[in-house]
This record gives sequence, C-alpha cells and structure tokens, in this order.
Amino acid sequence: MAETKTTKTTKTATKSPAPKPAAKTTTAKKAAPKKTGATEKPATEAKSRFNAALEEAKAGAAALRAGANERAGEYKEQAMNRSDDLVGEVRAYGEKAKSRAGDLAVDAKSATSDGIASIGKVIADTAPQIDERLGEQYGDYARKASRSLAETSAKLDAKSVDELGDDAREFVRKSPGTAIGIAAVAGFLIARLFRGSRD
Repeated sequence: MAETKTTKTTKTATKSPAPKPAAKTTTAKKAAPKKTGATEKPATEAKSRFNAALEEAKAGAAALRAGANERAGEYKEQAMNRSDDLVGEVRAYGEKAKSRAGDLAVDAKSATSDGIASIGKVIADTAPQIDERLGEQYGDYARKASRSLAETSAKLDAKSVDELGDDAREFVRKSPGTAIGIAAVAGFLIARLFRGSRD
C-alpha cells in the first residue's frame, strides 16, 4: 500500500498544485475600549443633551417662523388698508376733477354760444349798411350768415356737453381730413390770439 500512496502523491504532484492558503499575518489591532457603566453614561447623557438642544432649536425656529408670518400678515393688512385708502382718495380726486371739468365745459359751451350769438347780432346790425355800400345781394349774404350763426348758437345751447362730444367724434369719423383742417385753422387762430395778447 505504500507504493500506491506514492503513486498517488506523484500523481497529485503532476497536477497543478492547489493554492495554499496564505499565511495569516497578524497585525496588531487596537482593541476598542470596552464600555463600562462609567463610559456609557456620559455618551448617553451627551446624546440626550444634543437631542434636547436640537429639539429646542427646532422649536425656536418654528416660533420665529410663526412670528415672522404673523408680522408679515399684519404688514400685508396694513398695506392693503393703506392701498384702499389711497385708491379711495384718488377716486375722490378723480370725481372732483371730472365734475370740475364738466363745469368748465358747460361754461365754455355757454360762452361760445354767447359769442356766436353776439357775432350774428353784429352781422345782422351791419346788414343795412352793407346793403347801402355794396348792394342788396351782399346784405342778404350778411343776413343769411347772421341767421345761420343764430341757429348754430341755439343748437349749441340746446345740446349737452356729452352730445357735443359725440357729434364731434361722429364728424371726425365721417370726414377726418376736414377735421384735421379745422383743427389746424383753430390752432393757428388760437396761436395768433395768444401772440397778440403778449404784444
């Protein structure tokens, strides 16, 4: 049997050798200090203090957030109240301005109507003199112009300022070229009047 063992060993020797386990190297590890009752107590106490401080910080942050939200709500309410007050004041001033502008427009309308009527009266009064100097045909033109001015003055008195504004818009829509021409002539005349008053 000894011979078979040698052959077996030789057979195993011919085979690739099996890897040998690596030799264990011993490194010196520091052993963790064993926790005793004396060392466990400070660690647990430190954790509990840390957790208590963390909870206190969270509560403080929540209190600050709540206070900030409350103050922000108060400021927002004050701003809304102030805004409402300002809007009310602006509306009151707007109503006053609108009323004042309406009064000025009515005064201007009546002054314009009176001016047109007085021009018509002056033309009617000078019509007989025009008849004598230039002939009846020109006197008739003057009387027609006087009547036309009197009718325009009466129409102007009969209409409200809003109706006059609507009529003006309609006129501009129908004939914008004529409206621009009238505006240019009126602007020129007003400029001449003001230039004349400065001299």
